[in-house]
Amino acid sequence: METETIAAISTPVGEGAISIVRLSGEQAIPVTAELFQGKNLLEVETHTIHYGKIVDPAVGHVVEEVMVTVMRAPKTFTREDVVEINCHGGMVAVNRVLEITLDKGIRIAEPGEFTKRAFLHGRIDLSQAEAVMDIIRSKTDKAMSVAFKQMDGRLSQLIGRLRQELLETVAHVEVNIDYPEYDDVEQMSKTMMQDKTKDVHQELDHLLQVAKQGKILREGLATAIIGRPNVGKSSLMNTLVHENKAIVTEVPGTTRDTIEEYVNVRGVPLRLVDTAGIRETEDIVEKMGVDRSREALQEADLVLLVLNYNEPLTEEDEKLFEAVQGLDYIVMINKTDLDQKLDINDVNERASGKPVITASLIQEEGIDQLESAIARTFFAGDIDTGDMTYVTNVRHIQLLKQAKQALEDAMGSLEMDMPLDIVQIDVTRTWEFLGEIVGDTASESLIDQLFSQFCLGK
Repeated sequence: METETIAAISTPVGEGAISIVRLSGEQAIPVTAELFQGKNLLEVETHTIHYGKIVDPAVGHVVEEVMVTVMRAPKTFTREDVVEINCHGGMVAVNRVLEITLDKGIRIAEPGEFTKRAFLHGRIDLSQAEAVMDIIRSKTDKAMSVAFKQMDGRLSQLIGRLRQELLETVAHVEVNIDYPEYDDVEQMSKTMMQDKTKDVHQELDHLLQVAKQGKILREGLATAIIGRPNVGKSSLMNTLVHENKAIVTEVPGTTRDTIEEYVNVRGVPLRLVDTAGIRETEDIVEKMGVDRSREALQEADLVLLVLNYNEPLTEEDEKLFEAVQGLDYIVMINKTDLDQKLDINDVNERASGKPVITASLIQEEGIDQLESAIARTFFAGDIDTGDMTYVTNVRHIQLLKQAKQALEDAMGSLEMDMPLDIVQIDVTRTWEFLGEIVGDTASESLIDQLFSQFCLGK
């Protein structure tokens, strides 16, 4: 059955060198051929690009000078005929070309519909489709490397192998249920079930252990910079960002609100939040900033607690140490270019084993040590994006947890010597949860909801 042909602008809004209108479906080439003044696109070879002009058939005028790429099914992203019309950059020209194609009966694509068609036509599975958006949203090279490996099918292959092992085990049990008279077969089935569930459980456990790191690579670390006013919080942010994003003065309380910025620290994306100094104040505006700082602290994955090398610990500093208890934090002692008045041993004792870094931001000293401490805190050193299979997607992590729990239920039933057909129910549930990751057992509503989060034209 013929599906509707869709079209959308696939380049970002705004000025640029080129803008692209993408079409996919059985009418993509015939409709473009009607509008195109140049070679006969119905006769050209697949995966070729051609110079010409787009003519508005309603008025007979040329509306744009273009390069048209023709790609015939099935060797395309959607496994349908695909045409990409390369227009001049800017919104007027590309919108006019899109309007003309829509006037010919083409439908505007829904968000993510090109990728959805690739999934529905079996070119990619659901985890690979989600990795497409992860690539687009990657904030570091390492995050992109992990997303690219997922799009290339690394996670899919691992999940597929685990599901196949479970399927073979369930099939073996089915044979045993059909032929219960063979006692030795029953014992062999139980032993096989114990071995397989244990092996798969270990692999799921390993995936979940590194899932926190994967989630960080995908979403970044929410990092709050806290400290008393004028200890160098804004200077630290500016140093990490390499720009003057925050105002730096000698006047305490200059930062009246939280300032956010993404930075790349050795492959770890940090969403830095430079907070207003947390202190008691009568200034209404500053008080609002302090309240927001406390909220940022509660939502932070990592806290950078900045102290002043030139001042002894104050009551406010002690309250900050109390506020970060139970959180991942790093202490940074700034202003080592000034005379020492801070008791470092006291700081180390209060930090209770957390990293303590000394620095002089004005002299650009201590940043390398800070970056190393951040990498060690969350990745035990360097990040391995080579052979490691990271799970980065929250949906995938939740399904892995459910699959692991179902498998633990099966292992518990085996220990209680329950009948194998009872154990089989939980093993099958594990198989289904893993299937939702790649889309084999996902509902249509879930698939629609996931693709609706994609950008238009992708």
